[in-house]
Amino acid sequence: MRIKNLDMYLLLLPGFLFLVLFKYVPMYGIVIAFQDYNVFDGILASKWVGFQQFDKLIHYPEFYKVFRNTLIISVYKMVLLFPFPILIALILNEIRKMLFKRTIQTVIYLPHFLSWVIVGGLFTNILSPSTGIVNRIIQALGGDPISFLTDNDWFRSVLVFSQGWKEAGWSAVIYIAAIAGINQDLYEAAGIDGAGRFRQIVHITLPGIAPTIVLMLILRLGGLLEAGTEQILVMYNAVVYDTADVIGTYVYRIGLGQMDYSFSTAVGLFNSVIGFVLIVSGNSLSRRWIGRSIW
Repeated sequence: MRIKNLDMYLLLLPGFLFLVLFKYVPMYGIVIAFQDYNVFDGILASKWVGFQQFDKLIHYPEFYKVFRNTLIISVYKMVLLFPFPILIALILNEIRKMLFKRTIQTVIYLPHFLSWVIVGGLFTNILSPSTGIVNRIIQALGGDPISFLTDNDWFRSVLVFSQGWKEAGWSAVIYIAAIAGINQDLYEAAGIDGAGRFRQIVHITLPGIAPTIVLMLILRLGGLLEAGTEQILVMYNAVVYDTADVIGTYVYRIGLGQMDYSFSTAVGLFNSVIGFVLIVSGNSLSRRWIGRSIW
């Protein structure tokens, strides 16, 4: 029997194998959350303890602080940073000089390709209390130096700002692509009817990219408890654990630092379940309220 589109299936095969090997096969490790896992005994020989790790999680006082920090940082980033790429896309769409537009796009895209290690080092130097340019400006204006990276009152703001600086331009790409897909005849018709650029944005551009905005918002809800683990690991220290320690960094410290693999897996599984519930709930609410959803 001849298989139709065999060449297409062969092209699909590497991606499918990657998905299975690196996304689904490792899910077998979830069973560690229900064991008193011993690295020398392995998964098959470790003792099963049922929901003991989750009971420990619920009654662990430090976890509630970590969970609260995760929610606060994620909500800050969502509220303050989610609209920003949309605004960038709208502004870039209004620029008519292509050379200037491409230059701006390149400049704001570049930070995305820097690792958080580089970005963390950059902000450490910029915000240094003794040699950083920000504190020099503050002192020049008569203020006192601020230890941004060791001050619990400022650290979350640094996280939000650095995340926006690094990713806002790149996140705008998908909205720019969505705007490019809008029928240009709509703009011409609106212009003939006397609609200015602002009214065209409100009544044509924003409705045209609304499905993309909803899609990105739902996906962002699914990652609400991620909070930027890599970013925080690079930039935080023990002084700001009270406000900066999130679920991802907590799992890293407990799992690798104290070798409590079962407990850290239970925390990670809890994180994943909450993310799944959020993305399903967000999709359902979006379908009910505005008639748009991922599925």
